[in-house]
Amino acid sequence: MYNKGLLIYNGNAGSLTTELLGTALGILSSQLPELNVRRTDRPGEAKQLCHELGEQYDVVYILGGDGTVHECINGLALLEHPPVIGVLPGGTCNDFSRALLMPQQMERAAQVLNERHTRTLDIGTVNGQYFTNFYGIGLIAETSQNINPDLKGALGKISYFLSTLQTVRTAEPFTFHLTHDEGEIDGEAIMIYVANGRFLGTNPLPFPASSLEDGLLDVLIIREAGLPLLREIVSRKTEEIWNPQYSNIDYIRTTRATLTTAQPMPADMDGEIYLETPAELGVLSGKLTFLIGEPVSNIE
Repeated sequence: MYNKGLLIYNGNAGSLTTELLGTALGILSSQLPELNVRRTDRPGEAKQLCHELGEQYDVVYILGGDGTVHECINGLALLEHPPVIGVLPGGTCNDFSRALLMPQQMERAAQVLNERHTRTLDIGTVNGQYFTNFYGIGLIAETSQNINPDLKGALGKISYFLSTLQTVRTAEPFTFHLTHDEGEIDGEAIMIYVANGRFLGTNPLPFPASSLEDGLLDVLIIREAGLPLLREIVSRKTEEIWNPQYSNIDYIRTTRATLTTAQPMPADMDGEIYLETPAELGVLSGKLTFLIGEPVSNIE
């Protein structure tokens, strides 16, 4: 039973978030003796609140997009005894919320959180930081860096990346060296995408259903020849697994990876850019427990 909960929301997300907040609070508070609310107004504040206050609560609800979730997870993962985590869809893509099988309509999502089905899931790690969905360099990071601020608000970074991907014909390659569980890879690529989650820009990726709890990272190395297939993968609406043997995209599953590039390159994590290569990547398993959208028996 949860007696004390905390709901964190992004105060910079606009009037729509205020409306969604009212809907969520009315439902969640019916099942909690105490539910406190904290609004964030600056970058890093959500991480700080989760780190400082997280252990005082049985459950922490995050209302926001993937960037807000990213911040909160980076605070909660540092705790010795983290609370249960619930994610409410309050952003543009809500990819991690989708991976948790959460409804994307706020009223229904809050109701599902009250059903309190939980699962302990993996979180990706890189250079002492954490990510829920992905770590990427190359095309995906370049797009985020070059986005027009006006379009960022309208589309969201990942939506903008998908839009760019549909029109780009060439991309600047970079040299890389990657070590993983079974060996090493050298070469040139236009993008390297390391996934923990199962969605990119609301689109399901062709990874195993167990990818959030298998202790493995899904690594895609996209070279110039693999760009058309990448477009196909991220535009499909099903989670059909493609056969990497017949693909121009290298696909690796590994517990850890070391990634170096000839020059330091900016890295995109869950739509946020603040790290550079080189990168030491891994998986944090068995630490964070999430409220999920369906009972365990339905998602195994």
